[in-house]
Amino acid sequence: MAGAERARGQNPFADLPRCGARNRRGTPCRLPTGPKGRCYYHGGAPGSGGPPGKRNGNYRHGHYTKEAIAERKKLNALLKRCSDHLGVLKG
Repeated sequence: MAGAERARGQNPFADLPRCGARNRRGTPCRLPTGPKGRCYYHGGAPGSGGPPGKRNGNYRHGHYTKEAIAERKKLNALLKRCSDHLGVLKG
């Protein structure tokens, strides 16, 4: 039995990963994490968070959607490759 094997006075929750979100005092939260890596106070509860996209109700322009961010990353990579290529041609 696990409880009998544990040394008396040892806290079974002491080795759990901690939330780490900054609280109002500026110190990290010391509660154990949930399935999302934060405690239930800081958004780690299963099913927490709004629906993605227009169903959220706070959707304005789509600039920060996953698709738009991926598109900008591709374009920036292409521009970097072009500038590197032009630098090789000039030098």
